[in-house]
Amino acid sequence: MVLADNFGRTLGIVGSRWIHLLAGITWIGLLYYFNFVQTPAFAGFEAGSRTEATAKLVPRALWWFRWAAALTFLTGVMILGFQQQMKGAYFKTLPGMSIFAGALMATVMFLNVWLVIWPNQKIAIASAQKVMGGGEADPAAAGAARRGLLASRTNTLFSIPVMFFMVGTSHFAAVSDHLKILPSNSGKAVWYVVVGVLTLLIEANALGLLGGMGPGPTRKPLESHKATIMAGFVLWAVLFALMLGCFYTSPPNG
Repeated sequence: MVLADNFGRTLGIVGSRWIHLLAGITWIGLLYYFNFVQTPAFAGFEAGSRTEATAKLVPRALWWFRWAAALTFLTGVMILGFQQQMKGAYFKTLPGMSIFAGALMATVMFLNVWLVIWPNQKIAIASAQKVMGGGEADPAAAGAARRGLLASRTNTLFSIPVMFFMVGTSHFAAVSDHLKILPSNSGKAVWYVVVGVLTLLIEANALGLLGGMGPGPTRKPLESHKATIMAGFVLWAVLFALMLGCFYTSPPNG
């Protein structure tokens, strides 16, 4: 019985990690396709070609996109559950601090997919399909496309630090164990507060809660994919510098 339980738990850990990786690659790959390839290309299409692509290509891509996001989120929760990382003092450790940042931003990204991007893209797709059938475009489609774009660009911005903190967690564990590097108590508090506040502010900007949905200073990094990439690396640099500032080295016998 014990052997069977251990085998089942091991299979769950390995399986959840493998599926999490495959689903995550699919999700982020499509996110980058939408932002780096499709959106710039559509801007140069003739109206008829863009309408046809929106009606026929975008729904298929979005099916894979949203379900890959859901599977990535679900298997991420499973990983934490199988490894019992939600218990004890895990989130007081350096790896726990790292996974918190990645998991928080990835959760916001998942919610953006299902609660912002997909509902607004459905409006744009329905409008395009209506035009393809000889009808008039939905006046709400332009606003919906803008809301979906801002959320999608924000997810792209988040994805850069998310990939670092998610993948880097195991490396941080090895480094902290080897060098006896630990987060200070005050550093941990600062980390969780700053990561939480920054994430909420960036998301509020995506939802138009900071100055609306139109062009503005806070949305300038979201107006082009190049600016979004730069903003993502700036966010990563700020968080990485903050994490370094949370360290202290324990005594040899500490």
